[in-house]
Amino acid sequence: MARFTGRDIFHILILFSAVWILVLFVQLENCSGGMGNASERKTDRMKRALDSKEREINYLRNQLNSLDKHHHVPGLPTIYIITPTYTRLVQKAELTRLATVFKSVPNIHWIVVEDAQVKSPLVTKFLRSTGLNTTHLLSVTPPEVKLKEQDPNWLKPRGVLQRNTGLSWLRANLNADYHHGVVYFADDDNTYSTELFHEMRHTKVVSVWPVGLVGKLRYEAPIITNGKVTDWHTLWYRKERKFAMDMAGFAVNLRLILENSLAKFDITAKRGFQETGLLQSLGVTLSDLEPKAKMCTEVLVWHTRTEPAVIKNEDKMPANGYEQSDPNVEV
Repeated sequence: MARFTGRDIFHILILFSAVWILVLFVQLENCSGGMGNASERKTDRMKRALDSKEREINYLRNQLNSLDKHHHVPGLPTIYIITPTYTRLVQKAELTRLATVFKSVPNIHWIVVEDAQVKSPLVTKFLRSTGLNTTHLLSVTPPEVKLKEQDPNWLKPRGVLQRNTGLSWLRANLNADYHHGVVYFADDDNTYSTELFHEMRHTKVVSVWPVGLVGKLRYEAPIITNGKVTDWHTLWYRKERKFAMDMAGFAVNLRLILENSLAKFDITAKRGFQETGLLQSLGVTLSDLEPKAKMCTEVLVWHTRTEPAVIKNEDKMPANGYEQSDPNVEV
């Protein structure tokens, strides 16, 4: 069954109105050659109808522009996306990839949490330029639990305090009686299909799906038996983790987050147990999980990870008679 977005519907309405104007215009031309008062009255009616249709098209265009700007469709649950980020050369490239996808999805509220003392001009300006509904927050990771440049990315938990800051913002600013939607944790180094957000939007408790290129496997995924999650396709701590999936592999109903004010990620949790810790603190059981993406047989998100940028040739430029890259150019 075809899925029409609010934008599609507006385009269809504009098309029908334009066709109707064309029909009126042709009839008006035919009438203009006639004689007598009856013909003049008919011409006047045609002109008024034409003016009315033109006003209708202008109204629809304004509504479409508003929809494009705010990405909001009335009555559609909002997807609250929490993204931790930190300053590095590829940061803007990573955020740009995410924003490009999010712009195609209606009713997105993107909560970006910087690991910094102050909001960086780069992220501030970037979020403003997207036209998306965004919230820009800060949360600093203490030095003792922060990855050093030479550390492997699995050595210490990343983005934990930033995700918790996002959860705190939701609880401080939203009310379960008035706000309806779903919460998703989208790291800035992953790749997302727009279809993923259609899949998660109507999550009742917790929805789940496969994640590609993770766990040193082609994909990790829930194993489904008779429509229910019964096990996990993964090698890493498969038996020890109750919810053996990646952070990108689930979404939580907003009400569940708001009504469990103490539920959060644990920065002291063992490697790979962040997801399990959060879902257990929310009181989620295996039977609560809702398989999406064609019963967890389709990959709609990938744990891609961008390579760290290498700019060592900058130091070699002067020695070869060339100027270094302008540091004022934002990358």
